Amino acid sequence: MKNRRIIFNVLFASVLLALSSLSYAQSRREFVQQYKHIAIREMERTGIPASITLAQGILESACGESELARKANNHFGIKCHDWTGDTYTMDDDAKDECFRKYKHPEQSWIDHSEFLLSRPRYAGLFRLKSTDYKAWARGLKAAGYATNPKYADLLIRIIEEERLHQYDRYIKHPVGGGGELSMELKPVRGHGHGHHGHEESGYRKREEMRNGILCIEARAGDSYAKIADYYGIKVKRLMQYNDRSDAALPVGQMVYLKRKKSRAARGYEFHRVKPGDDLYGISQQYGVRLKNLCRNNYLSPETQLNEGEKIYLRKKAPLF
Repeated sequence: MKNRRIIFNVLFASVLLALSSLSYAQSRREFVQQYKHIAIREMERTGIPASITLAQGILESACGESELARKANNHFGIKCHDWTGDTYTMDDDAKDECFRKYKHPEQSWIDHSEFLLSRPRYAGLFRLKSTDYKAWARGLKAAGYATNPKYADLLIRIIEEERLHQYDRYIKHPVGGGGELSMELKPVRGHGHGHHGHEESGYRKREEMRNGILCIEARAGDSYAKIADYYGIKVKRLMQYNDRSDAALPVGQMVYLKRKKSRAARGYEFHRVKPGDDLYGISQQYGVRLKNLCRNNYLSPETQLNEGEKIYLRKKAPLF
């Protein structure tokens, strides 16, 4: 009888451990799905590998479930230092330590990039390729980002288990320097099925936050009418949210489910025009209303943009 009880307890513990591992794996996948786009955008802007940022987010925030992530939208454990914004106090290495607090999780991802860019001790990282996640992981540990002696190994393990390196690409002109080879970034797309029998059933899995607004990336077969029906939004209103007067919905375009904002998230001061860019595409990329973008840059929606031109995202462009 005693032996049976021992065997039962061991089996029960094993089942609980398996369920816990399965739940954590699912949390990782959902976390990556939600934040991979901003990790990629920050990689394009700064040269920090998307895999590194995603792995740090998973590790530091427990997939967005840590106290700091839930109560302060801080996914990277960044302490106050010279911070002038809102703060959150909690015990960490010492009692009552001060951490940065954000209005939206997206802001913590941008601030994470700025934190690395602004600290001289991380300068050497930006001479590494944005595809060399192992060197970045070891460099972060060597520069003192974390006290855990196994920090680099933990990041590398997460990256390889979740195949996060698939999001890393060579970047042409990262803010951090390095002048790497240009290579077009193509988003990795999944597949959805079911719910009304349409492919749009994967909408929930495609949801992400841009500029604090819920949105999804359009795929083949999507339309404003289908998306509006799925979310219970009037088609006319959904098109207004996205500054559209016609029903065309190109593949790859972001579709916002609430009204876009008057300016971009903090950290995105301007956009440097690339071939093929137009004001509407830029407004969708950053979640900024088209009329505000036009007003701030003294342009009309039809204005042809010049490669290398700055489009201001948070304030009016200087006149001189």
